[in-house]
Amino acid sequence: MDAHSLPQAGQPAPAFSLPGNGGTTHALAELEGKLVVLYFYPKADTSGCTKQALGFTEKLDEFAAVGAVVLGVSKDPVKKLDKFVEKHELGVTLLSDDAGDLCERYGVWVEKSMYGRKYMGIERSTFLIGRDGTLLQEWRKVKVPGHVEKVLEAVKAAG
Repeated sequence: MDAHSLPQAGQPAPAFSLPGNGGTTHALAELEGKLVVLYFYPKADTSGCTKQALGFTEKLDEFAAVGAVVLGVSKDPVKKLDKFVEKHELGVTLLSDDAGDLCERYGVWVEKSMYGRKYMGIERSTFLIGRDGTLLQEWRKVKVPGHVEKVLEAVKAAG
């Protein structure tokens, strides 16, 4: 996917309907009227992803106070998401994009490199979607420390 076909601020956010932890299904269309924080993370129960999920869980009440919903997305199967939520007592809702379609449409499925080895994976990214389904802001190549606070500031500013 080239940069021109990626979702841009001010455009409608790519729609989704995905299975989530706890046997739920979540669709963007059902969230109209709410701000949506959609964050993509590489893999459930790894150190950075756990810190990020715990960070969002810790601030969940503050997000909810301004009418925002926080959804995490990975390619992990729902069963693994359920275990991740239970193990760490997470409050965030996690969605399974096991086919990778949503990752592709948001442009977060990218070539990565570790120790000289190239592979495909999810680039840690967060998207803020407005109450009308429009993409308001995006953060790509996210570093976990301080990120939840930055997103919360943006959510409060979007009101």
